[in-house]
Amino acid sequence: MGLGHFDGGVEAARWFARNGARVTVTDLADERTLAASVRALRDERIAGFHLGGHREEDFRRAEIVVVNPAVRPDNPFLHIARQSGARLTSEIALFMAVCRAPIIGVTGSNGKSTVAAMVAAILRAAGRRTWLGGNIGRSLLRHVDRIATDDRVVLELSSFQLWHLGPDVTMPHVAVVTGCSPNHLDWHPSYRHYVAAKQQILLRQTRDDLAVLNTHDEQLAGWGGLVRGRLLPLPRLCEIPRLAVPGRHHRVNAACAAAAAAGIGLGMEEIRRGLETFSGLPRRLQPLGNVAGRACYNDSTSTTPESTIAALETVDRPVWLVAGGKDKGLDFGRLAAAVVEHAVGAAFFGSVREALRARVAARGPQLPCTAVKTMAEALHWCWQRSQPGQAIVLSPAAASGDQFRNFRHRGETFDRLIHDLQRTAGCRKLADDSMPSPEL
Repeated sequence: MGLGHFDGGVEAARWFARNGARVTVTDLADERTLAASVRALRDERIAGFHLGGHREEDFRRAEIVVVNPAVRPDNPFLHIARQSGARLTSEIALFMAVCRAPIIGVTGSNGKSTVAAMVAAILRAAGRRTWLGGNIGRSLLRHVDRIATDDRVVLELSSFQLWHLGPDVTMPHVAVVTGCSPNHLDWHPSYRHYVAAKQQILLRQTRDDLAVLNTHDEQLAGWGGLVRGRLLPLPRLCEIPRLAVPGRHHRVNAACAAAAAAGIGLGMEEIRRGLETFSGLPRRLQPLGNVAGRACYNDSTSTTPESTIAALETVDRPVWLVAGGKDKGLDFGRLAAAVVEHAVGAAFFGSVREALRARVAARGPQLPCTAVKTMAEALHWCWQRSQPGQAIVLSPAAASGDQFRNFRHRGETFDRLIHDLQRTAGCRKLADDSMPSPEL
C-alpha cells in the first residue's frame, strides 16, 4: 500500500514476489506519476497494479498489508484490512525481522540523517563492513541476503516508521535519539502522539540493549527513565575532532555518533578518524559555489524550524533566506526570531508563505521579506536584492509535498536554478558589482 517514489515500496513488493507471495500493488498516485517505480518492478511476478486509487476488495482479501510509512494510522483502508484479519507490516519492519546483523537505530526530530551517516563513517573507517539505510533514502531489503552476522547496520528511523512497527519487531540493539521537537503534526494527531512514536525505540528495548540520548536537547530531559538497557554517556564537545561540516549542531551530532560507536567497542582514535572523514550529506547546507560573489547553499532536507535555525546560525555571512513549503502544523515563532536576528532578508514560498511572512514581519518590521508562490520566485527575489559577500540559502523549514515530489526533488530543482544563475552570470560582462536579474 503506497508504492511511492523511493525504493522501499519497490523492494518490499520485489521481496514478497520472489518469496512466492501473490502481490498486489496499490497507490493513490497514477501510473504516470509512479512510472519509475513501476518500471523497476517490470521483471517481477506482480499480480496487479491498482494505481490512481485504492480498492476495498484488495484490503478485504489481503493476508498481509505492507504499509508505506507515509500512510496515516487512521486510514480507512487499514481499518478494513484489520477488520478482515490482515496482518499489517512495513518495509522497515520486514527488514528488521530478517536482518541477521546487529542494528543501530537513529531517530530524532533533527539531525538523525547526519548522525546515522556519521556512525556509518566511523564504523567503515574502523574496518567494519557497514550498511546504511532506512529513512535516509535507501532500502536495504534488496541486500538482506548479503548482510552477514558480523556486519553492522545503521538505520535512520522516522516517527512514521517507528509508529508502523508492530509489537513483534525487535528494536535495534543500539538506539540513538538526537532530539525531540514538534514535527509532522499534519500526520500525527497531536504532539503527544508524535512523542509516543519516537519513544518506542527506547521503551521496546531490553536490558541487554544500549541507548544514546542527546543531553544537549532540553526536550529529552526526563527520557533517561525510559531507557531499558544501558544509557551511554556523550563525550564532551571539546573531545570531538575538527569536522569538515560547520556548526555547533554538527559537533553535537558527532558526540551522539561517537557515543554509539564507543558503546559497541570502538576506541576514541577509531572514532576520531571516522569523524574526520565525514564530509556531510547532499542538500544538508551543501555549498553550491559562488555566483557573482554570492555564496549559495542547498539545505533542502531542513524540513523543521529547528533545522533552519541551525542553518542560519552556521552560515558565516549575511543570509538571504529562501524558505517555505507544505504546512505540517508547526509553530514558527522561534524561527521568526532567528530570521530577524541572522538574516538580511527572506522570501517565503508554498502553502506556508503567508504564515511565515506574517510571523517575521511582526517580529522585525524593518526586515525585507515577501511571500511568493514558487521557490523559483523566492530565489529570484533574493537574488535581485543580494550583494557580493552575502549568501543565498535554501532552508525550507517545511515539507515539500505541496509543490515537489519530495525533499530530494526540491533540492534538485534548486540545484538547477542555481546552475542557471551561474551560467547566466558567466555569460554576462558586468559594468559594476550588481547583477542583472536572471530569468528563472
